[in-house]
Amino acid sequence: MTTKSATPARKMPKGRERMVAAILDAASDLFAERGPAATSIRDIATRSKVNQGLVFRYIGNKEQLVGAVLEHLGTNMAEVLHSEAPADVVDRAVDLHMRVLARTLLDGYPADQLQKSFPTVNQLLDNVRPRHDSDASARIAVANALALQFGWRLFEPVLRKATGIDDLSEAELRQVIGAELSRIVEPHRPKARRARAAR
Repeated sequence: MTTKSATPARKMPKGRERMVAAILDAASDLFAERGPAATSIRDIATRSKVNQGLVFRYIGNKEQLVGAVLEHLGTNMAEVLHSEAPADVVDRAVDLHMRVLARTLLDGYPADQLQKSFPTVNQLLDNVRPRHDSDASARIAVANALALQFGWRLFEPVLRKATGIDDLSEAELRQVIGAELSRIVEPHRPKARRARAAR
């Protein structure tokens, strides 16, 4: 679950829409690699092959750029998840978004305020909510599932080594994580209620 550049080598983009896309893609990669605090607008302009002044003109200041990147990644992840994309493409989109979110928070940016919409989380809530007795229960289940994903994506090498499972294959690990995610999003009822429901 390592970070790979989401985009191939770039050519100089032409037209506002392509320039904005190039800026957001370059910023996404750089933020995942080193975080927003260690990435300058100049770095983003160089990687995107867009004039630095146009980065400010089209996106705004650094905080606005961080927000635009988070929105871009959230939208992209939702589109990829709803498409027929191969598993490795989905994995890269999820990994990139989670890494940028984590680095954004660690760098002191208010990611919870800068990202205005969470389409993937909303879809997950819509899928999980009917199985729960309350909206709060569904929201907590989804939050716990996301926390598990963040933990594995960000700390996999340490978790493997510390717990002695470094010989577990990638496929086996994904299967175990998937099973745990499925368990987490299910409602947890007290034993007495489960026994009554089974009758």
